[in-house]
Amino acid sequence: MSLDALPPLRDVIAAHGLGANKAFGQHFLLDLNLTGKIASLAGDMSAAHAVEIGPGPGGLTRAILTAGAKTLTVIEKDSRFLGALGEIGTASGGRLDIIEADALKVDEDASLPRDGARIILSNLPYNVGTLLLIKWLEAEPVWWSRAVLMFQREVADRVVAAPGTKAYGRLAVISQARCDVRMGLKVPARAFTPPPKVDSAVVVLDPLPEDKRFADVEALGIVTASAFGQRRKTLRRSLAQAAGQTGASAEDLLTAAGIDPGARAETVDVAGFRRLAEAWRAAKG
Repeated sequence: MSLDALPPLRDVIAAHGLGANKAFGQHFLLDLNLTGKIASLAGDMSAAHAVEIGPGPGGLTRAILTAGAKTLTVIEKDSRFLGALGEIGTASGGRLDIIEADALKVDEDASLPRDGARIILSNLPYNVGTLLLIKWLEAEPVWWSRAVLMFQREVADRVVAAPGTKAYGRLAVISQARCDVRMGLKVPARAFTPPPKVDSAVVVLDPLPEDKRFADVEALGIVTASAFGQRRKTLRRSLAQAAGQTGASAEDLLTAAGIDPGARAETVDVAGFRRLAEAWRAAKG
């Protein structure tokens, strides 16, 4: 059997008695035209090894393999889907590897072949999407070359947000300090089965070159958590918690970073937060 000869996803779901599990934040994409558009955002995958989190019945899985990925590793926590995924594996000619595990606990770097680019493509479960993104952003050295990720629209907006906008916060700063990010595709709730209460969107992330990628994610995480934890306050006040770990005052750190102590976090660009994280690290010694 080839990929083209596989039965429609609705038939697969019915045959295996599958349904979305709310506890796992599952919403299925059954439109193969849409999953094909998502897979195309990865670019040429003929020499690449792809990894997908939470494939469910395999709609995006099929699209990734059809798009020509050299290999695809899927990580699925819900054992109910293993049978349907196994059928896709057989039809793929051996290009599919299935790992039954919690993706938050998997070392993807150790699980994927090393003879080509590694690309993450996922319709991420709503309940762990942000946690997985942070896990991949914090990876050092960076083991992946591109990530094509679907989130709730609100989360996607926060990843690509610009300074001065309502969505701009620590997720935007950390993502953009590590990667070039862009909105790839907006997906309405009605495209899913069952439809969620909110729309979704696909974000494309490309790691910045090593000389431009901010390395100290821990320091960046600490200063952004403090700065954005009290958004209505000036940085002179909101940064006090992070500054307290260094022995320096918030005003000292901000002055060292060239940031107005009277500014609020949402007005400071990514470059400013990078300087602030460097000042925090220098003060902490």
